[in-house]
Amino acid sequence: MAKKTDELERQLAELTTDLQRTRADFENYRKRMELEKTAAREAGQAGAIMKLLPVIDTIERAVAHMPEGLKDDKWAQGITGLVKNLDRALEGLSLRRIDAQKGTEFNPELHEAIQFDEDAQGETEIIAEELQAGYTLNGHVVRHAMVKVTRQ
Repeated sequence: MAKKTDELERQLAELTTDLQRTRADFENYRKRMELEKTAAREAGQAGAIMKLLPVIDTIERAVAHMPEGLKDDKWAQGITGLVKNLDRALEGLSLRRIDAQKGTEFNPELHEAIQFDEDAQGETEIIAEELQAGYTLNGHVVRHAMVKVTRQ
């Protein structure tokens, strides 16, 4: 009887260990699937946004180069309002514009130097001009800001 009890306890211990391993494997699988699902969603979102960025650039350039004679035109003001609404909508998708204003310190993780002022003197590399806006999505760079860099 003691031998049978020992055998049953050993089988119970094995089954308990198998069950714990199976639960742990399932929990790891569930977490991995959740991460993959999130990564796929973010990749899809990034792909869609990357297709929109040239359109956004074109609209912003059009507004920036609006002739003085059209500044008071209702249609032109509507286009300017469209840009503001578009910015808010993109911000709601966690898309943020990278700060690349004149005088901002150059950061190669966020900025791509397209032009460099070789004659400038100084210790710190700063942005002289933003040539194309850069963006981050959920904290990750989706497009670097293209800038002209100088020293100060």
